[in-house]
Amino acid sequence: MKQSLFESRHQADWQAFATQLATLERGKADAAQCTGFAAAYRRLCQQLALAQARGYSNHLVERLQQLALRGHQQFYRHRSPLGAQLLGFVLGGFPRLVRAEWRCVLAASLLFFGSLLGMGLLVYLFPELVYSVMDAEQVSGMEQMYDPDASRLGRFAERDSGDDWLMFGFYIMNNIGIAFQTFASGLLLGLGSLFFLLFNGLMIGAVAGHLTQIGYGQTFWSFVIGHGAFELTAIALAGAAGLKLGWALLAPGRLPRGEALRRAAARSVRLIGGVILLLLLAAFVEAYWSSMTLASASLKYAVGAGLWLLVLAYLGLAGRGGHAPD
Repeated sequence: MKQSLFESRHQADWQAFATQLATLERGKADAAQCTGFAAAYRRLCQQLALAQARGYSNHLVERLQQLALRGHQQFYRHRSPLGAQLLGFVLGGFPRLVRAEWRCVLAASLLFFGSLLGMGLLVYLFPELVYSVMDAEQVSGMEQMYDPDASRLGRFAERDSGDDWLMFGFYIMNNIGIAFQTFASGLLLGLGSLFFLLFNGLMIGAVAGHLTQIGYGQTFWSFVIGHGAFELTAIALAGAAGLKLGWALLAPGRLPRGEALRRAAARSVRLIGGVILLLLLAAFVEAYWSSMTLASASLKYAVGAGLWLLVLAYLGLAGRGGHAPD
């Protein structure tokens, strides 16, 4: 049978099955709408096998494979408690998703960490360059925050430990705001995410280079190394999620641009869910550990190195053997 005849004969069935799938995926299907789903799924699998055996076009085979995959997920899915779903996502789903989106993660990491390291080195070698990205008042504020004589590090004003919980809340709101800005601006064809990855990298690099150059390096690096493992990783992953949105708009492939964006957004939003978790951890460490002056710098470096290794091991090894959520 020619492909054109095969498609015309089954096109209506495929469209009906896709509509039924969309209803099930939204969780709005009633008993009547589920009638015949199993039979339709079996027919689709048979038609997919025929298309592959007859050597029909890759476009058709890929379309049927996508429908079959979505049908499989709906046919065999089970409703687990919300807590179990969240635990499964944290223990395996999120790191698997990060690895599955390695291209976007790599691009965002190179942009963010590359600009951070590059700007830090330039400011260290050419101190006046810091004023190209920060004004004198901001530079003075940074020096005050990381003065070795300060009783609490990383803060503009002196606060006692009783205010740590206020700073914890501030760090959460500030960090999540930066991450969401970096992610959502990806809708501007990815240019927004590109800008904020570079902007944040340049700003952090300028601060790091300047404070190291004036002799505040130990207080600065011992402060940021702990929570930086979670916070900096989260910013890069937020940028990766935004770049994925932008790429779906720029290069939707064979899909309509709206459908490509919908699929990309489903995965990007899951990435942001993990980003928020990392930022919560970062805020806790920053408020209750990083700002302490009682702990020695060597102890902070040791703990910080351990946290970086933990984050890298988690993203690289956790959840292996499963599959990334669609």
